[in-house]
Amino acid sequence: MYTVGELLRQWRHRRRISQLDLAIAADVSARHVSLVETGKSKPSADMVLRLADQLGVPLRERNRLLLAAGFAPRYAERPLDGDTLSAAWGAVERVLRAHEPFPALVIDRRWNIVMTNRALDPFLADVAPELLKPPINMVRLGLDPRGLAPHIVNLAEVRGVLRTRITRQLATAPDPELTALYEELLAPYSDDASHPIESEVVIPMIFCFGGREVRLFSTTTTFGTPMDITLDEVAIESYYPADEESAAYFTKPDADARAGAVITP
Repeated sequence: MYTVGELLRQWRHRRRISQLDLAIAADVSARHVSLVETGKSKPSADMVLRLADQLGVPLRERNRLLLAAGFAPRYAERPLDGDTLSAAWGAVERVLRAHEPFPALVIDRRWNIVMTNRALDPFLADVAPELLKPPINMVRLGLDPRGLAPHIVNLAEVRGVLRTRITRQLATAPDPELTALYEELLAPYSDDASHPIESEVVIPMIFCFGGREVRLFSTTTTFGTPMDITLDEVAIESYYPADEESAAYFTKPDADARAGAVITP
């Protein structure tokens, strides 16, 4: 079991910050940072959190730091659909519904789908049932041959985007389960050739359904200044049509007939 000093040193190295730079950012002496890391000085709970804040440590890991320092965890992890987070849950639902007729979904830190809007349902029609058993993982859904992969025209590019995002995420907050997912679905294709579409301002996901191409790009929304682990770790992925033809796929008269209800895996 690591001491709080060892954990802080690991996070500092992960961020590639010197003791002096961390000390300046946290408004403490470099000597104090050194004493904390070597275990020669026991930091207060406030000092642990001050250093963690400057290192950009996720809330889940801040609790771990506090425990290692002998203090109680500071951040709760409540269910998103519970009474305490009802306002946040309502906000998420409103964002998803307001984005219709275009797809949007909520994912957790391991890319498991927490909630979707109705516009995603048509994309799941040909997905193997075993991939739709909770928890539904967005990365597996997209890259598994039993999932959406056969419909993604630019699969190598999409894998490249996911590889970059998850690599960055693991550098920020290592996670064994996410690492295993990366090793299974992304690492074997690290030599994918990249052929950027020069006319695009962002890299789209290009789907083909029944001979018809649907081009989408995405944005990611997170909660600002969360104080709950659940809110700290969820993100809303919203997809937009990249051209008028793709927009028509969602807005044509039979779009409502192709859509179902909001699902919450």
